This record gives sequence, C-alpha cells and structure tokens, in this order.
Amino acid sequence: MGCVGIPENVQPVDNFNLKKYLGKWYEIARLDHSFERGLTRVTAEYSLRDDGGVRVLNRGYAAEENTWKEAEGKAYFVQGSDQGYLKVSFFGPFYGSYIVFGLDHKNYQYSLVCGPNKSYLWILARSPIMKEDIKHTLIEKAAASGFDTSKLIFVDHGKSMLRE
Repeated sequence: MGCVGIPENVQPVDNFNLKKYLGKWYEIARLDHSFERGLTRVTAEYSLRDDGGVRVLNRGYAAEENTWKEAEGKAYFVQGSDQGYLKVSFFGPFYGSYIVFGLDHKNYQYSLVCGPNKSYLWILARSPIMKEDIKHTLIEKAAASGFDTSKLIFVDHGKSMLRE
C-alpha cells in the first residue's frame, strides 16, 4: 500500500551500494512537511534490519518544545539492491518512495533524495556543513527535475552538533 512511484523526470541512481549508504546523514535542506515542520538539527540514520531491510531513524530538535523528536521506520528495495529506489514506512503497511537520484558515488558524502512526488525533497550529507558548490549543483539538479527549489528550507544545525 502507499505511493511508491517515481516522479516524472527523476531517475534513481544505479550502482547503489547500501553498505556505503548506511550510517548517519545530516539534513542540509528539505521541502516543508508537517512531520518535520519547525525541526532543526535533523539527521537520518540507516542501519541493517534482521529481515534484510533497512532501519530508518529520523531525529530532529523541536526548539519550541525544547525536545528531540524521533521517528523509526523501515525501508526495502523496490527493484534491485543496486538501484537507489526504496520504499519506506513509518506507519504500518503504508509505504512511500525513497528515491536517491543524486549521489556522491565515490565517497558517499552527499545525496539528493525525493519521495513519490515533487513535494518531497531532501539534500543529505555526512557532515552538518556542505560545500556551497556541491549544494548549488544538487539544487540545480533538483530544479532541472521539476522540483520547486525556491521553497527549500535550509536546516540549522547550530553549534550544538559539535557537542553531541
């Protein structure tokens, strides 16, 4: 169940290596959604599940409430495990697409991810700070694929990330 399609003009990356993708990623930018609204210092952590899937742990800081919010989900490849095309679920049997369509294939230091339609977009990196030229290239790629990059929210990671 759910929306596991691929938006028009989006192509999942090939030669995807899940082992290299696992670990912690920092959200650099995103399109706004109710489930992340107001959150800063957002991270996503990916690890292997016993059933062969991927455990997804999203975490962000809600400054207004002075609390951390977490959501744990699970993801599975839709086609082959060498393609950056997964389905992810945080709510029971309902799945949504998780499509990696931009990736640092060499070092796995940044990725460009979307959901089942053009209202879901994330720029992720292994560090809370991304070089401006790389960020610009990923934003251009997203814009060329039809995403409204003028609505991107750039995530504040603050100095506190250094103390975690």
